[in-house]
Amino acid sequence: MSDINHDHATLKLGYIDRRFIWWVIISLFFMRVFFIFQMPYTDTTEARYAEIARKMVETNDWITPQFDYGVPFWGKPPLHTWVSAAGMKIFGVNHFGGRIFIFLCCLGLLRILYRWVREQRGGDYALAGTLVLASSVLFIASSAMVMTDLIMTLGTSLAMVGYWKAMKRASGFKFWGYMFFVGLAIGLLAKGPLAVVIAAISIGGWVIATNRWKATWQNLPWVSGSILMLFLTLPWYIAAEVKTPGFLEYFIIGEHIERFLKSGWQGDLYGSGHAKARGTIWLYWLLMMLPWTPFFLITLPRIGSIIKTMKLQSDGWALYLFCWAIAPLLFFTMATNIIATYVISGVPACAFLIIEAWSISRQNKMMGDQGLGKFYRWTALSSVVILAAGCYLFCFQNPIAMPKTQKWLAERIFEIQPAKEAHIYSWKKRCYSLEFYTNGQVQVLNNTAELVTILNSPHRDFISIRAGYLNKLPKEMSDNFEIIDTFGLYSLLYEKSNTNHIITDAK
Repeated sequence: MSDINHDHATLKLGYIDRRFIWWVIISLFFMRVFFIFQMPYTDTTEARYAEIARKMVETNDWITPQFDYGVPFWGKPPLHTWVSAAGMKIFGVNHFGGRIFIFLCCLGLLRILYRWVREQRGGDYALAGTLVLASSVLFIASSAMVMTDLIMTLGTSLAMVGYWKAMKRASGFKFWGYMFFVGLAIGLLAKGPLAVVIAAISIGGWVIATNRWKATWQNLPWVSGSILMLFLTLPWYIAAEVKTPGFLEYFIIGEHIERFLKSGWQGDLYGSGHAKARGTIWLYWLLMMLPWTPFFLITLPRIGSIIKTMKLQSDGWALYLFCWAIAPLLFFTMATNIIATYVISGVPACAFLIIEAWSISRQNKMMGDQGLGKFYRWTALSSVVILAAGCYLFCFQNPIAMPKTQKWLAERIFEIQPAKEAHIYSWKKRCYSLEFYTNGQVQVLNNTAELVTILNSPHRDFISIRAGYLNKLPKEMSDNFEIIDTFGLYSLLYEKSNTNHIITDAK
């Protein structure tokens, strides 16, 4: 490997290195496609969003996502649900249908980023950074997962790329100026105002540091672009509020202010607050960038020299990546209700920032070229090995590999009774994966009185129950049900055939 020294760091890979990177990327691609088909929807996040998408297809209500039949889901805008529901509408209510368009969005995002970085720093630099991004744990997990984060990241990344290309006034810069606002619109429909805030922090930090206020105002179509953004987003927001009044108050105040400022926020209509210590987002970043986190950390002893070199870049490239990468971390530092996926909007910039730091280190002879090259190869290879191990587990040890799903439990139910005849219940906890795999046939039993009601019905019932509840079953359940199978964290109870159906003494 050798570097070419210009005003900025570039990267020149050898033939073997390029072949190796392409081999890893292609391997990751095929294994991720395997998971699209094989990985079941797991509780709670992906199964919940998959079930919301399934209900959208079933009810044909494309304005308001439904948390349960007749219960609106106000937690997120519907773009990610539209994407998954469209796949289910076309390809069927299954894993492929729910995930395929999200995966295609991921591939589109990788293509946008690769072409952009190749224009700025060359093909080898872009290829190396694309590998880091495609193999990082959070990105590869989100790349075909039914949830909001990948779609929002597509929007924020399109906005960041559009802003940069508009600022550089390259060929087609007017088009990219409008793409900046289209990206914001995608973010608004995927996650809400948070997407605009993250982009504003990223770009605002870079503009302040480089004093590009005037150029920012002159090079983007602020008036017509804003009109375009509102044209793409406002119709749904208005329609959602008209159809289910109260949506805007809950979504803007609750989900975007109180959720992040109130520890253990109790206003969540669809779950519970994820109370975490302030600053936890930085720990999440270290974990979610694996296996590449050590690759970044080894540059820290030379961070002063690296930053000095970055400041000398006339185009502000490295600083732009830095502001983009750190924006979600800064925003969520003081937040107390967070989950690990909140770092994802900065992950694309992190991936290329790692290559930038590496290139600068090698260019300035701060690190040995051979050692870094080996470390890069072994790190990339580790992601392939981990995914391959996952593929093996799914092929031969399904319930062990994925204990937080009720896919196999649902299949066992339908082996015993036809789907239309099965009466299925969940004990004290709603399980979205069971709802999805039974087409919404599940009801939750919250207490013994409700249990007695179903015992007095003329048919035999199924109850799904977490293993932790088995040692404290009410007498009515232990006397009248038997365990017929266990899958991961869940056991399946089936009503005994000799139940007399005249129980009346529930406490």
